[in-house]
Amino acid sequence: MDGKELFLMVEAISNEKNITKDDVIESLEEALAVATKKRNNIEVRVEVDRHTGEFNTFRQWLVIEDGEKFVDDDGEMFDPELHIYQADSNGLDIDAFVEEPMESLEFGRIAAQVAKQVIIQKVREAERTVIVDNYTQRVGEVVMVTVKRVDRGNVFVDMGGIDGMISKFDLIPNESIRKNDRLRAYIKEVKSTPRGAQIFLSRTVNDMMIELFTMEVPEISEGVIEIKAGARDPGLRSKLAVKAKDKRIDPIGSCIGMRGARVQAVSNELNGERVDIILWDEDPAQFVINAMAPAEVSSIVVDEEKGFMDIAVEEDQLALAIGRGGQNIKLASRLTGWKLNVMSISDADDIQAKELQKTGEKLAEKLGVDAEVAAVLIDEGYTNLDEIAEAESDALSKIEEFDSDMVGELQERAQDAQLVKALTDAESTEILLSVEGVDEALAAALVEAEITTVDALAELSIVEVLEIQDVGNDSASAVIMAAREKEGWFD
Repeated sequence: MDGKELFLMVEAISNEKNITKDDVIESLEEALAVATKKRNNIEVRVEVDRHTGEFNTFRQWLVIEDGEKFVDDDGEMFDPELHIYQADSNGLDIDAFVEEPMESLEFGRIAAQVAKQVIIQKVREAERTVIVDNYTQRVGEVVMVTVKRVDRGNVFVDMGGIDGMISKFDLIPNESIRKNDRLRAYIKEVKSTPRGAQIFLSRTVNDMMIELFTMEVPEISEGVIEIKAGARDPGLRSKLAVKAKDKRIDPIGSCIGMRGARVQAVSNELNGERVDIILWDEDPAQFVINAMAPAEVSSIVVDEEKGFMDIAVEEDQLALAIGRGGQNIKLASRLTGWKLNVMSISDADDIQAKELQKTGEKLAEKLGVDAEVAAVLIDEGYTNLDEIAEAESDALSKIEEFDSDMVGELQERAQDAQLVKALTDAESTEILLSVEGVDEALAAALVEAEITTVDALAELSIVEVLEIQDVGNDSASAVIMAAREKEGWFD
């Protein structure tokens, strides 16, 4: 095997495998070195000329620390054929190599076979790297693939000379797929494994639906319409939130298309999955109302602190709002990012009445007044001590049932109650901070939720702590256990 033959082989491999010449030459250098080592039991380095294909061989000795006792990483003792002491290396550093040119050997059949095996392995590695690099850049694309086979629920596909896989968990439920079927799939992940590059695809991710609409609706690809969010129940139903950057454009109509052609095309690709197009709104409450379509929302109550919304609908709209198996409310929640609770108007009124009654009882107790006075205050919008204590006297005096003396008395009581509450809260906070794992924020949240003692904290469940403040399951569990230990539950 002369230099010219090597150079021609490099050219052929590079062109055939779509790998750079440098990668092939590096593989070739290693292969030639391995073959030489096996034949002579020495360390060598082979250098191939990048222009001519001629190669030079250099014998190597590893520079080691001076001394009698030496064992290399492979457990081999000092060998003068492989090692050289630093004192004899002309000042080279330890772990460097002393090199000496040697005659490049003509390879026989066995040596050539070894070189061939190394080259094949290195070429495979280079091919795998090229595939991984190319397809890593394409993660997030929707591509057309051809089904090669179905094995144990997993679908193996041809991506145009490259194999990919759609796991059974990434297939649309109840979807019938056969050999040679052509379908679209979303490139989800690319991995490099000893068996080669593995490309994983999916037909269930939200992004696939979004990409299909981007391909089907020119206004989206041109940036005139923006997709804000998407949520799917694969194969059954989806919701897509859109917004038009130009007010003259109807984003819902554009996505649906003439006679529903555009949305139908996406639906057909997703095995008949029904897609609801929703108008996005910067107002969270209005966005949720839109997302609840086709159900009509009568009223909505927002709890921003807990990220929760109570939705009230007419009795005949209740089943539509919930959807089959809770599908509609579930998709609306995923789409908007809010926790949603849907109920009838009568149930909402009952809940509101109970909440007002509870608020009135607390207010009456703190002010030392009867329920009627508290009810009047609540009807006028004064639901807590702070609002009463800090209100303008003139504003309170305008309430028909109150005179100036009564207003003054109410505000004085409210201020006194504020002071008592502040002192009590400070004391309760100090008590709760004595529990390991309770910080200032959690202590304040617990006091606000009227959890003011270690015993009361110990009685809580993990879910109840998380409802007060989302500190994570582990932290909530640790705090509860610390409170129970402090209260002597385990004595």
